[in-house]
Amino acid sequence: MTLTPKFLTATAVIALSANAAMADPAVLFDLGGKFDKSFNESAFNGAQRWADETGGNFAEVEIQSDAQREQAIRRFAEAGNNPIVMAGFAWASALDEVSADYPDTKFQIIDMVVGQPNVRSIVFAEEQGSYLVGMLAAMASESGTVSFIGGMDIPLIRNFACGYVQGAKAVNPDINVISNMTGTTPAAWNDPGKGSELTLAQISQGSDVVYAAAGGTGVGVLQTAADNSILSIGVDSNQNYLHPGKVLTSMLKRVDNAVYDALSAGDGLEPGFNVMDLSNGGVGYALDTFNAELISDDMKAAVDAASAAIVAGEIAVHNYNSDESCPVFEF
Repeated sequence: MTLTPKFLTATAVIALSANAAMADPAVLFDLGGKFDKSFNESAFNGAQRWADETGGNFAEVEIQSDAQREQAIRRFAEAGNNPIVMAGFAWASALDEVSADYPDTKFQIIDMVVGQPNVRSIVFAEEQGSYLVGMLAAMASESGTVSFIGGMDIPLIRNFACGYVQGAKAVNPDINVISNMTGTTPAAWNDPGKGSELTLAQISQGSDVVYAAAGGTGVGVLQTAADNSILSIGVDSNQNYLHPGKVLTSMLKRVDNAVYDALSAGDGLEPGFNVMDLSNGGVGYALDTFNAELISDDMKAAVDAASAAIVAGEIAVHNYNSDESCPVFEF
């Protein structure tokens, strides 16, 4: 729920939200805002699903800068919110610093590991889901060139790209893959204009399928792809609906489930390290009425077979984060 008027400063939002939601859980969104149609929005959807099903309330905040992270965590912890869920790897340093001061509060961070006894760390096998959409991209491509646009150039996003290239090359070893990152600062998550510019450059190099793993920047990628009659691939949330018939699929990263599960657990949230992958529905690809005509029966059968083989250990998808390298692509 939104607890404060929009004209309040971010600092006031944090303070008032915390004070108004005394024993409720809290969700702290990353830069880019909760309605980025991607990662943050998936987190919000999970929290809202919990609220709708239980009738409960949750406190929330959308920070405006990295400098507000520690303050936000402390405000909610001091107010008694429990558990406190943080969406995004960039919360890690502040959480590691703050969590020990509130040993009775349970915290959950998504996309990073914080080794504190009251923290649950959730990471995703993005490479597995990206492998599947890479296969679909290669099968759908007519030009023999596909592309990837990431947000901030960090190992997490390189893992998306590496999985994508592995899947594409599993279908067509000779396929050409172009990769660009939007930037090296957090601003890269919310720059649709730059996303559009990069998409146009990739189209000029022959790409006819582009995969965006770039938060709010991806909105510009998908729009430009649709405007120029090439296919796109969404990420995190199911983005097929944004451009019906023009989004090939979306790589689902079930951040919503991670948030929903944490809020459902309440103060019984178990700390530790958890991986969400194909085996437990943590990642996957989206198939619905908006893209059904783009995915043939043969394409679906091939991807579903690969998914089963990955779960069975018959296909090993390299995780870039394991050694910061990609055996099939050089960044």
